Amino acid sequence: MLRAAFIALSESRWLRGFAERSRIGQRTSARFVAGTQVADAVRAAAAVNQFGAGVSIDNLGENVTNAEEARASAALYHSLLDEIAADKLNANISLKLTHMGIDVDENIAYEIVRGLVAKAASMSPKNFVRVDMEGSPYTQRTLDFVHELHRVPENTGCVGAVIQSYMRRAEADIEKLLAEGIRIRLCKGAYKEPEEIAFQKKSEVDGNYVKLMKILMKSGIYHGLATHDEAIIKQAKAYAIRENIPRNAFEFQMLHGIRRDLQQGLVKDGWRMRVYIPFGTEWYPYLMRRLAERPANVLFIAKNLLRQ
Repeated sequence: MLRAAFIALSESRWLRGFAERSRIGQRTSARFVAGTQVADAVRAAAAVNQFGAGVSIDNLGENVTNAEEARASAALYHSLLDEIAADKLNANISLKLTHMGIDVDENIAYEIVRGLVAKAASMSPKNFVRVDMEGSPYTQRTLDFVHELHRVPENTGCVGAVIQSYMRRAEADIEKLLAEGIRIRLCKGAYKEPEEIAFQKKSEVDGNYVKLMKILMKSGIYHGLATHDEAIIKQAKAYAIRENIPRNAFEFQMLHGIRRDLQQGLVKDGWRMRVYIPFGTEWYPYLMRRLAERPANVLFIAKNLLRQ
């Protein structure tokens, strides 16, 4: 019930406007969002690199309304890639196709993302662009984008997809991505989807996550397991040891500001870790979906706000 409530709140334009302008809203987001500017994200990334973890940086924003907004979003990502190279950060970028203008003009969105992937692929060392997954109306379009971009020879290994384990189609989508050697971030999913296309019970979502996780770990391709679920992390570690999968053959992924102790502990034990760092002014939908994924974060936020 809490999950559905937070997803509904994420779609409220009035609450979003109020939260993003209010002082208490900005205080609430500060733990989970690096700041509003590229420099804020770069500083946060450098701090994470210091304890041995990599970073994926995302400029928060969705559903631009015109081509100019989409190109402005892309320009910011180009600047971000320049900063990553200049500071020699262990960092890549994540983006959403709605932020790149797919609802405005699919050709423009493809041109924009193609330019970013080409830039990442031309860097030394090569960088990487993760195309985030959004709600089910975008699932096939997003996967089509990733497949098409990855088929450009120069882009091989420099663009990847996200698969959500609550989607019933997830295993079939993974098979197609693996057939082309495309890197995958596996997460549970944080959008409200109908029962006919998505598992509704936590036990089903978790069970499918573990099943898909094992497929990815045995694939020989470098993937990311995005979860804060300690039981699933424990299963992943045990499976890697049992199947003789090297600790550097995949990475765990977690969100900025959540379970820093667990992040650092995994790195200390020799496992690969990547922290997803969001920044920007449009943080409200992101925060609500994080609460939908893990309602226990509500208590965490309350404690954080009361801290002097």
